[in-house]
Amino acid sequence: MSLVIGLTGGIASGKSTVSAMFTDMGITVIDADIEARLAVEPGEKAYNDIVSHFGTEILNDDTTINRPKLGEIVFNHEEKRLLLNSIVHPAVRERMAHKRTHAEAADEKAVVLDIPLLFESKLTGLVEKIIVVYVDEQTQLERLMKRNGFSEEEAAARIKSQMPLKDKVGLADAVIDNSGSIEQSKQQLMDILSEWEILRAE
Repeated sequence: MSLVIGLTGGIASGKSTVSAMFTDMGITVIDADIEARLAVEPGEKAYNDIVSHFGTEILNDDTTINRPKLGEIVFNHEEKRLLLNSIVHPAVRERMAHKRTHAEAADEKAVVLDIPLLFESKLTGLVEKIIVVYVDEQTQLERLMKRNGFSEEEAAARIKSQMPLKDKVGLADAVIDNSGSIEQSKQQLMDILSEWEILRAE
């Protein structure tokens, strides 16, 4: 049996860095953001459902979905946002479940579900263990401003739109404090995985 690990964090907490460490170790990572993009490609069921509900005016010239345009529509209309989520979320879950089954069939020791909104979307039932990538609020703010060129107000608003990282820490099975160097974060990850017997010598 593969151990199903949920990996989550907050915006600019360094979750992608930790996700890449798993990949480097040869552990399968299933990324919810990537699956969400693939689920709405032309020809997919979710794509057809979105176009039939929201109309062809949300499409680019090449028939792909214009995300900013769709985002504007749903951002200001709660019922349209819920409708979009009801189309996209099941499709993403289905894609992730399929890949997870594939990893388990290959008898991999662990499979990682990288889900940014693991707690907010109430998806903790999909995983057996949860790792939260944590940084303190000031570090998160500074990294986000630097990474995206945001003002302090813009960065703070993005952070406030998510569940506070310190609340996620309380719900985690393990925490990686990503405030230090990449080497320090990697060591924390190795320690967690050996404790969970993923990294034992064969």
